Amino acid sequence: MSFPTTRPATWFVTGTSRGLGLELVRILLERGDDVAATTRSTERLLAALGDRVDTSRLLPLAVDLRDAEAVTRAVQRTTERFGGLDVVVNNAGYGFLAAVEETGDREVRDMLDVQVVGVWNVLRATLPVLRGRGSGHVVNVSSVLGLTAVPGWALYCAGKFALEGLSEALAAEVADFGVRVTVVEPGYFRTDFLTADSLALPADTTDAYPAVRAMTADHLALQGSQLGDPVKGARAIVERVVHGGDGPLRLLLGSDAHAYATAKVDALRANLDAAAPTAGATDFPTS
Repeated sequence: MSFPTTRPATWFVTGTSRGLGLELVRILLERGDDVAATTRSTERLLAALGDRVDTSRLLPLAVDLRDAEAVTRAVQRTTERFGGLDVVVNNAGYGFLAAVEETGDREVRDMLDVQVVGVWNVLRATLPVLRGRGSGHVVNVSSVLGLTAVPGWALYCAGKFALEGLSEALAAEVADFGVRVTVVEPGYFRTDFLTADSLALPADTTDAYPAVRAMTADHLALQGSQLGDPVKGARAIVERVVHGGDGPLRLLLGSDAHAYATAKVDALRANLDAAAPTAGATDFPTS
């Protein structure tokens, strides 16, 4: 079992000043674990935690995840403060809602820098520590939109689809070192992910996509009535890490996420069945 049972565990968590990341930090501190929490604003993180939880085991870190050197320094500070590292949670991210045609070059690069490059920077800095210990757990927070795509979410899906592929390969690469990998795929959770402060929108739009404009309005209106409870979601992540053992790679959170994923699997199966009679037509003849 990779999770320590005789001492507090040390967690390195990104994207912690709001949503699932904030609830995760709060729960870990209440457990008595050590937490290095990265955020763009440590002041906002500390204000959000308030005085409801003991922060003596918290190392708040202002880190730009796109900066590989800054990430490496943050991991070094973590191991110096706590003496090691057990769990890495890549949670940082944000939403973007626009048609493909409306998505600018800078918007593409910014999203992928956070959702892909940032994760890679964290992994390059933390995996040597986990390998050296011969144990550990990496949790990559994806989305059900890393399994299926819907109109208007192309850029967000692109980042999460990339994270899914990265995670699958990583799980196979590090298994022999005693390091486990979990991909978390939430549905809609009642965080501020869909607020105007968190959901990025395109700089320029066109009237060619009224359905995307309607989807944007619907999603902003959905705020506060999402199905998922972020406290329960964070607890489910902790439960998987603490007691996961050899559990499956993917952790779906929310009945809506399960429904979306099931529909995608059914559609993919139908596609594969339809393609089966012609798939071999491009093969060289067998001797």
